[in-house]
Amino acid sequence: MAGFRSLARQVRDPGCDTALRRYSLRKCLERFAPYGHRATWDHLCRRHRFGPEDRELDPGRLVAALDELEEARAVWLAYEEQFAARRRREKHEGLRRLGAVDDWHRRVWGGNGVVRCGDPEVHPSDPLPEVIRRLITALEDGPGERCPVCEGPRIEWRSGSAETYEPWLGPVCGDCGVGVPRAVLTSGALARARAGHRPLASAA
Repeated sequence: MAGFRSLARQVRDPGCDTALRRYSLRKCLERFAPYGHRATWDHLCRRHRFGPEDRELDPGRLVAALDELEEARAVWLAYEEQFAARRRREKHEGLRRLGAVDDWHRRVWGGNGVVRCGDPEVHPSDPLPEVIRRLITALEDGPGERCPVCEGPRIEWRSGSAETYEPWLGPVCGDCGVGVPRAVLTSGALARARAGHRPLASAA
Protein backbone atom coordinates (compact mmCIF):
# COMPACT_ATOMS: atom_id res chain seq x y z
CA MET A 1 0.00 0.00 0.00
CA ALA A 2 1.46 3.35 -1.06
CA GLY A 3 2.29 5.84 1.65
CA PHE A 4 1.55 9.56 1.72
CA ARG A 5 4.93 10.58 0.29
CA SER A 6 4.85 8.20 -2.67
CA LEU A 7 1.30 9.28 -3.49
CA ALA A 8 2.41 12.92 -3.28
CA ARG A 9 5.19 12.20 -5.78
CA GLN A 10 2.59 10.85 -8.21
CA VAL A 11 0.50 13.99 -7.82
CA ARG A 12 3.53 16.08 -8.79
CA ASP A 13 4.73 13.78 -11.59
CA PRO A 14 4.08 15.50 -14.97
CA GLY A 15 4.57 12.12 -16.64
CA CYS A 16 1.35 10.82 -15.08
CA ASP A 17 -1.97 11.62 -16.69
CA THR A 18 -4.18 14.08 -14.86
CA ALA A 19 -6.77 11.48 -13.83
CA LEU A 20 -4.08 9.43 -12.06
CA ARG A 21 -2.68 12.52 -10.37
CA ARG A 22 -6.14 13.43 -9.12
CA TYR A 23 -6.69 9.85 -7.92
CA SER A 24 -3.36 9.95 -6.05
CA LEU A 25 -4.36 13.20 -4.31
CA ARG A 26 -7.61 11.60 -3.24
CA LYS A 27 -5.68 8.59 -1.94
CA CYS A 28 -3.51 10.94 0.14
CA LEU A 29 -6.63 11.62 2.18
CA GLU A 30 -6.63 8.00 3.33
CA ARG A 31 -3.37 8.84 5.12
CA PHE A 32 -4.18 12.35 6.34
CA ALA A 33 -7.59 14.02 6.32
CA PRO A 34 -8.05 16.55 9.14
CA TYR A 35 -11.77 17.09 8.51
CA GLY A 36 -12.42 13.47 7.59
CA HIS A 37 -12.07 12.14 4.03
CA ARG A 38 -15.14 13.66 2.38
CA ALA A 39 -15.01 17.02 4.12
CA THR A 40 -11.28 17.45 3.47
CA TRP A 41 -11.79 16.65 -0.22
CA ASP A 42 -14.64 19.16 -0.41
CA HIS A 43 -12.40 21.76 1.26
CA LEU A 44 -9.55 21.21 -1.22
CA CYS A 45 -11.91 21.33 -4.20
CA ARG A 46 -13.42 24.62 -3.08
CA ARG A 47 -10.16 26.32 -2.14
CA HIS A 48 -8.37 25.30 -5.33
CA ARG A 49 -11.35 25.62 -7.66
CA PHE A 50 -11.85 22.19 -9.17
CA GLY A 51 -14.88 19.94 -9.13
CA PRO A 52 -15.08 16.84 -6.93
CA GLU A 53 -15.46 14.62 -10.01
CA ASP A 54 -13.23 16.51 -12.48
CA ARG A 55 -10.96 14.13 -14.40
CA GLU A 56 -9.29 16.65 -16.72
CA LEU A 57 -8.27 19.75 -14.82
CA ASP A 58 -5.30 22.05 -14.41
CA PRO A 59 -2.57 19.95 -12.74
CA GLY A 60 -1.32 23.13 -11.07
CA ARG A 61 -4.49 23.20 -8.98
CA LEU A 62 -3.90 19.62 -7.86
CA VAL A 63 -0.35 20.48 -6.82
CA ALA A 64 -1.53 23.59 -4.96
CA ALA A 65 -4.07 21.46 -3.08
CA LEU A 66 -1.35 18.95 -2.27
CA ASP A 67 0.93 21.74 -1.01
CA GLU A 68 -1.77 22.84 1.43
CA LEU A 69 -2.40 19.29 2.60
CA GLU A 70 1.32 18.57 3.02
CA GLU A 71 1.92 21.71 5.05
CA ALA A 72 -0.98 20.87 7.37
CA ARG A 73 0.36 17.33 7.76
CA ALA A 74 3.84 18.65 8.61
CA VAL A 75 2.37 20.92 11.29
CA TRP A 76 0.44 18.05 12.85
CA LEU A 77 3.31 15.53 12.70
CA ALA A 78 5.62 18.05 14.41
CA TYR A 79 3.05 18.37 17.19
CA GLU A 80 2.80 14.59 17.48
CA GLU A 81 6.57 14.35 17.88
CA GLN A 82 6.45 16.90 20.71
CA PHE A 83 3.52 15.05 22.27
CA ALA A 84 5.36 11.70 22.14
CA ALA A 85 8.51 13.25 23.62
CA ARG A 86 6.47 14.73 26.48
CA ARG A 87 4.81 11.40 27.22
CA ARG A 88 8.21 9.66 27.31
CA ARG A 89 9.48 12.21 29.80
CA GLU A 90 6.37 11.83 31.95
CA LYS A 91 6.63 8.04 31.95
CA HIS A 92 10.30 8.30 32.87
CA GLU A 93 9.27 10.50 35.81
CA GLY A 94 6.63 7.97 36.87
CA LEU A 95 3.55 9.84 35.60
CA ARG A 96 1.40 7.18 33.93
CA ARG A 97 -2.11 8.61 34.22
CA LEU A 98 -3.45 10.07 30.97
CA GLY A 99 -5.20 13.44 30.99
CA ALA A 100 -8.16 14.50 28.84
CA VAL A 101 -5.93 15.82 26.04
CA ASP A 102 -3.87 12.62 26.03
CA ASP A 103 -6.97 10.44 25.81
CA TRP A 104 -8.35 12.47 22.88
CA HIS A 105 -4.98 12.55 21.14
CA ARG A 106 -4.65 8.79 21.24
CA ARG A 107 -7.82 8.47 19.14
CA VAL A 108 -6.66 10.86 16.41
CA TRP A 109 -3.04 9.75 16.11
CA GLY A 110 -1.85 10.42 12.56
CA GLY A 111 -4.20 13.37 12.09
CA ASN A 112 -7.22 11.71 10.49
CA GLY A 113 -10.31 13.50 11.73
CA VAL A 114 -8.33 15.70 14.09
CA VAL A 115 -10.86 18.48 13.40
CA ARG A 116 -13.56 16.21 12.02
CA CYS A 117 -16.59 17.71 10.32
CA GLY A 118 -19.68 15.50 10.42
CA ASP A 119 -21.27 17.34 7.49
CA PRO A 120 -18.78 17.09 4.58
CA GLU A 121 -20.05 20.38 3.14
CA VAL A 122 -19.73 22.38 6.37
CA HIS A 123 -16.15 23.07 7.39
CA PRO A 124 -13.75 25.99 7.90
CA SER A 125 -12.72 27.87 4.76
CA ASP A 126 -9.31 28.90 6.15
CA PRO A 127 -6.17 27.07 5.00
CA LEU A 128 -5.72 23.69 6.65
CA PRO A 129 -2.31 24.52 8.22
CA GLU A 130 -3.81 27.55 9.96
CA VAL A 131 -6.73 25.50 11.29
CA ILE A 132 -4.34 22.86 12.65
CA ARG A 133 -2.17 25.53 14.31
CA ARG A 134 -5.22 27.04 16.03
CA LEU A 135 -6.22 23.64 17.37
CA ILE A 136 -2.70 22.94 18.65
CA THR A 137 -2.62 26.34 20.37
CA ALA A 138 -5.90 25.50 22.12
CA LEU A 139 -4.59 22.10 23.19
CA GLU A 140 -1.51 23.76 24.69
CA ASP A 141 -3.34 26.71 26.29
CA GLY A 142 -6.01 24.71 28.10
CA PRO A 143 -9.82 24.77 28.14
CA GLY A 144 -11.74 27.74 26.76
CA GLU A 145 -15.29 28.85 26.11
CA ARG A 146 -15.30 29.09 22.31
CA CYS A 147 -14.45 27.06 19.24
CA PRO A 148 -10.65 26.87 18.99
CA VAL A 149 -10.79 27.09 15.19
CA CYS A 150 -13.13 30.02 14.45
CA GLU A 151 -13.72 31.52 17.91
CA GLY A 152 -17.43 30.92 17.42
CA PRO A 153 -19.50 30.86 20.64
CA ARG A 154 -22.14 28.37 19.44
CA ILE A 155 -21.03 24.99 20.77
CA GLU A 156 -23.75 22.41 20.14
CA TRP A 157 -24.08 18.82 21.27
CA ARG A 158 -24.60 16.28 18.49
CA SER A 159 -25.85 12.80 19.19
CA GLY A 160 -27.11 9.73 17.40
CA SER A 161 -28.62 6.37 18.18
CA ALA A 162 -27.22 4.22 20.94
CA GLU A 163 -26.38 1.54 18.38
CA THR A 164 -24.27 3.73 16.09
CA TYR A 165 -20.95 5.37 16.90
CA GLU A 166 -20.05 8.41 14.84
CA PRO A 167 -16.64 9.99 15.54
CA TRP A 168 -17.93 13.57 15.28
CA LEU A 169 -20.61 13.18 17.94
CA GLY A 170 -20.27 15.37 21.01
CA PRO A 171 -19.47 19.10 21.04
CA VAL A 172 -19.60 20.63 17.57
CA CYS A 173 -19.10 24.25 16.54
CA GLY A 174 -22.38 25.62 15.22
CA ASP A 175 -20.47 28.17 13.14
CA CYS A 176 -17.67 26.30 11.31
CA GLY A 177 -18.88 22.73 11.80
CA VAL A 178 -15.81 21.14 13.41
CA GLY A 179 -16.03 18.59 16.17
CA VAL A 180 -14.46 20.32 19.16
CA PRO A 181 -12.30 18.15 21.44
CA ARG A 182 -13.86 18.09 24.90
CA ALA A 183 -10.39 18.67 26.35
CA VAL A 184 -10.27 22.23 24.94
CA LEU A 185 -13.63 23.28 26.41
CA THR A 186 -14.34 24.34 29.98
CA SER A 187 -16.81 22.35 32.05
CA GLY A 188 -19.20 25.31 31.75
CA ALA A 189 -19.03 25.32 27.94
CA LEU A 190 -19.64 21.57 27.87
CA ALA A 191 -22.57 21.89 30.27
CA ARG A 192 -24.18 24.62 28.17
CA ALA A 193 -23.76 22.52 25.02
CA ARG A 194 -25.34 19.51 26.71
CA ALA A 195 -28.19 21.63 28.10
CA GLY A 196 -29.14 22.74 24.61
CA HIS A 197 -29.09 19.17 23.28
CA ARG A 198 -32.31 17.33 22.53
CA PRO A 199 -31.90 13.53 22.16
CA LEU A 200 -33.04 12.03 18.86
CA ALA A 201 -36.44 10.39 19.01
CA SER A 202 -36.61 6.63 18.64
CA ALA A 203 -37.35 5.38 15.14
CA ALA A 204 -39.63 2.68 16.55
